[in-house]
Amino acid sequence: MNQDQILTNARLVLDDEVVHGSLVIKDGVIKALERGPVSLPGVIDCEGDILMPGMIELHTDNMEKYFQPRPKVSWPGRQAALAHDAQMAASGITTVFDAVSIGDVDEQSMRHGALDEMVSSLAEINDNGMARVDHRLHLRCEVCHPDTLARFKSFMDSPLLGLVSLMDHSPGQRQFASLDAYRVYYQGKYGLDDASLEAFIEKQLANSAAYSSTHRRAIAELCSERGLALASHDDATVAHVAESLEYGTRVAEFPTTREAAEASHRHGMAVMMGAPNVVRGGSHSGNIAAAELVRLGVLDILSSDYYPAALLDAVFRIAAMEDGYDLPRAVATASRQPAKAVGLDDRGRIAQGLRADLVRVREVDGHPLVQRVWCAGRQVH
Repeated sequence: MNQDQILTNARLVLDDEVVHGSLVIKDGVIKALERGPVSLPGVIDCEGDILMPGMIELHTDNMEKYFQPRPKVSWPGRQAALAHDAQMAASGITTVFDAVSIGDVDEQSMRHGALDEMVSSLAEINDNGMARVDHRLHLRCEVCHPDTLARFKSFMDSPLLGLVSLMDHSPGQRQFASLDAYRVYYQGKYGLDDASLEAFIEKQLANSAAYSSTHRRAIAELCSERGLALASHDDATVAHVAESLEYGTRVAEFPTTREAAEASHRHGMAVMMGAPNVVRGGSHSGNIAAAELVRLGVLDILSSDYYPAALLDAVFRIAAMEDGYDLPRAVATASRQPAKAVGLDDRGRIAQGLRADLVRVREVDGHPLVQRVWCAGRQVH
């Protein structure tokens, strides 16, 4: 049995308040909470820093960058997964649902070939104790791709799998309701001339008509049978939200409009927005600003998306907004609320009996700096 660890002289971020206190960790869980400091041999003095729950990331494709650090350059799987894992720990993220894509509108994308290796590498570092933090799997299913349903079936019973999202990045859909915006984005991304772009659009429209509805319904039914949490992606209208509700969706990922976000929240779906949207002051693609949803009180979950360090920064930014959330509610967007959305009831809060997933944070010149990170009681950063 492990000896007790005692953290003292900390500002503990609890569900509804911040208190000056101490906590005791034993065997990876929080054994006790005390108000006020304690003076005992071997205690860890947090020097008045903030102690908050370890953050829970539901949607990040950050790992892909390590598997392909440059175009046409692949990196060995274990090394790539471990480098990504280290960045998660350093960012204060103690549970991460690594988002890997099934299907891609770009047929030359590395995602097709690297999918199996990314999943097996995650399983390897989890199983052999090399991972600093707890890794889970989030399958991002591009429903307009011909192979998506078959590929999903090959992964749907993985013990790592905890979240599935349904995406459609075809022209005229959701994020790309405007064909003009679609043309600008994909012509710039792939360097297509006008004729090649129109052929590309025609192919994506045909695939969407042939596969999107069938794949969306089939994958949703398979998730329901297995009790897997389901997320929508880029809902833009009340009709999109109604469809998501029909499929039993729990998380509304990145709604693009105020009406979609408000409808999702009203009907009990957890509204998730990107932390980079908060840090940068708005959406890079011209969609609804996350800060506006904070002001409306309908932003439930933050995700670092493509920039892990953005998550902690965004939490403190919305806590500092004049009309934002208080610190406990802001912290909950990256801890308690994502845990609730995917059914993890053993973490996401500082409370007796829960996992000792903790982040010690010091504010310097208005910026939150990670000082220490514990995952299940083990210091990982």
